[in-house]
Amino acid sequence: MGCRISIEKEEEIDPDKSYVFCANHTSFFDIWLMAIMSKNPIVFVGKKELVKIPVFGFFYKRVVIMVDRGSANSRRKVYGLAKKRLKNGTSVAIYPEGLVPDEEVVLAPFKNGAFSLAIEHQIPVVPQVYFDCKSSFSWNIFKGGPKKLRAKQCKFISTDGLSLEDRISLKNKTFDLIYNELINDKKYMKYTLEAKKDE
Repeated sequence: MGCRISIEKEEEIDPDKSYVFCANHTSFFDIWLMAIMSKNPIVFVGKKELVKIPVFGFFYKRVVIMVDRGSANSRRKVYGLAKKRLKNGTSVAIYPEGLVPDEEVVLAPFKNGAFSLAIEHQIPVVPQVYFDCKSSFSWNIFKGGPKKLRAKQCKFISTDGLSLEDRISLKNKTFDLIYNELINDKKYMKYTLEAKKDE
């Protein structure tokens, strides 16, 4: 798609271990970037509406556990399917914002599901930060274009010894880490602030 990718990694993935990958969600390119960064088998949790996108939807439905965000029953089923994949040694990727926020939002509040899964299976959370997907491949087809995409894989957050009562603090720790990376990135914040002015 004409992009160059620059990835910084504070810690490397062990291909023989399972993880819960969490990243900010700003673009349809986020899924491909996470797949490039994650070398071990991985399944995504994503909204079912994206199946309707031509070509992209064909591949999407083959690698994603799809969720209907408006259905509590669908969300429960997703949780069960993700647990099965983790038991089989596959990693799970969840964009914990639960949606693609408007462009002027730095980072939307996180849902609990990813962190409950990580604690239940005692596997690390891998925070990833995508700085340029929003400005390059926004959901607004009239903006952006191919450019250098910078991403950072932060130090993993251990869940050893945590219980489900700790899921909120784990969620907050992951949120704060990703949020601080974003607000300290001049290019990301410039685009976000410009989007706010255009509202």
